[in-house]
Amino acid sequence: MRPCLFLDRDGVINVAAEPGCYIESWEQFQLIPQVVDWIRLCNELGLLVIVVTNQRGVALGRMTENGLGEIHRMMIAELERLGARVDDVFYCPHHEGECDCRKPRTGMVREAARKWDIDLTMSILVGDSESDRSVARQLGMRFVPVVDGRVKGVEVPKSSSVARTAA
Repeated sequence: MRPCLFLDRDGVINVAAEPGCYIESWEQFQLIPQVVDWIRLCNELGLLVIVVTNQRGVALGRMTENGLGEIHRMMIAELERLGARVDDVFYCPHHEGECDCRKPRTGMVREAARKWDIDLTMSILVGDSESDRSVARQLGMRFVPVVDGRVKGVEVPKSSSVARTAA
């Protein structure tokens, strides 16, 4: 079993769009420079790096899944060019209440844990929202809140009773 750095996308890897707006193309994607160093450090430490992101813009018809995939391919390529490897991206394209993958539900992280044999209790989720914090708490993960690319502390789970895998 392996530890993982889970990263939210908008507001963590790239500058978030204004409320009610969406990053609909690579041209709108603005990388937050600090994240490159975080990813490099985790790569050097042997942690997996996985992005988990809600992308309701697909359900709203603001972008297609193919278009979203292109943004993610370009993001991974740009980070790789800068020496930072992302191992996988999981996204939820649904409206709220339609699935178990949309954060604050835990489906995306559990799916990643199954696929990559991740020890969630040894993993970290970096995010900028209460839904990110909720996922980390539900799964017994450390949570690192960020605002504008700046770390605002580390929250350690109070209990270690959460199962070590997503099984």
